[in-house]
Amino acid sequence: MKSKSIKGHSTSEIKTALVQSMEDGFKPTLALVFSSKSQDIKAISKVLDDKNIVIFGCTTNGEFIDEETEKGSAAILLLDMNKDYFQLYFDEYPNKNYKEVAMGIAQKAKEKFSKPAFLIGTSNPSADSEEVLIGFEAIIGKDVNAFGGGAGDDYSFTDTFVFTNEKASSDGMVCIAIDEEKIAVKGIATCGWKPVGTEKTVTKSEGNHVYTVDNVPVLDITVKYGGLENVTPENEGLLLELAANFPLQLQREKGDPVMRPGLVVDWNDHSFYCSGTVPQGSKVRFSLPPDFDVMEKVIKGVQQLKDTEMPEADAVVVFSCAGRIMALGPLMTMEIEGVRKVWNVPTVGMFSNGELARATGGNLEMHNLTTCCVALKERAPSGSPKGGE
Repeated sequence: MKSKSIKGHSTSEIKTALVQSMEDGFKPTLALVFSSKSQDIKAISKVLDDKNIVIFGCTTNGEFIDEETEKGSAAILLLDMNKDYFQLYFDEYPNKNYKEVAMGIAQKAKEKFSKPAFLIGTSNPSADSEEVLIGFEAIIGKDVNAFGGGAGDDYSFTDTFVFTNEKASSDGMVCIAIDEEKIAVKGIATCGWKPVGTEKTVTKSEGNHVYTVDNVPVLDITVKYGGLENVTPENEGLLLELAANFPLQLQREKGDPVMRPGLVVDWNDHSFYCSGTVPQGSKVRFSLPPDFDVMEKVIKGVQQLKDTEMPEADAVVVFSCAGRIMALGPLMTMEIEGVRKVWNVPTVGMFSNGELARATGGNLEMHNLTTCCVALKERAPSGSPKGGE
């Protein structure tokens, strides 16, 4: 399977890059499009559609095809994957029936492929992506191979979109089911934020709304550990600092912890809403602000994936949390470059609102402040990845 990555800051730039990519006879069948909302998504989609290319699209908080991160652009991974090896699905969940919609897609994929893997994009930041994953697990099984991210909107926190050739939605899901008997799909989700302090107990919570930890309002105990100042509703930078530097680390019985940053504060009782469920009675730890080790852990994790499961790849897709670039700033380019160099193949990535992947050694979960790296490789006729084991 051949792949190429292109980018542009306008429809005309994208069209020119697409034409140039096909001059050597390359005929892409599938495009993973990560685009800023500021781009003319309909026009870009038409450029690809005119070439009979199937589109998996998400709006972003930033996008990249190499270590240089972009804003206001479109980054596209082009694949000449056999059309018999994948199927694209698009559906909406206006009734918040996330699990049911996911189950419907999974059922169709199961009927088409005996062993489907999934790349998923979701829109609407309030959508419960964990319910989406539960839906896939209910049909395919607990070992389902699924990765993805929540669409972004250039940090405007208004509307996010997923799209395909002729459709777009601010309240829906786009999904590619891939035949794992033909295409190897391997991924890893790594965070790197270091924990600090002892385990503490969530003493009151409802879903993703955390009220108290060790019977202390969660905002107050977080402020204490972080040494934060000017903790008032007027401090516009407080939420960013809370989310990017001092997230809760939700402990799991097996596998790595899952990050749960506070995103919205209720000033009446100093509780806050996290990005995902934090069960009452669960154990959490606090985090240290990130440093170089955060990036090194991600790169080492991806290298280990190559060494142990995916010796070669045809293409790489990266879903990286928008909070990482807010916390790491220009240093984020070092992480992206390190990940790209592991396989040194065409890559596309986006800064997302939440990442969907299996925790290292654990369950399929919705993550935050995490980098999810997915490698794709067409299998040899024997069923193993070409050039692999």
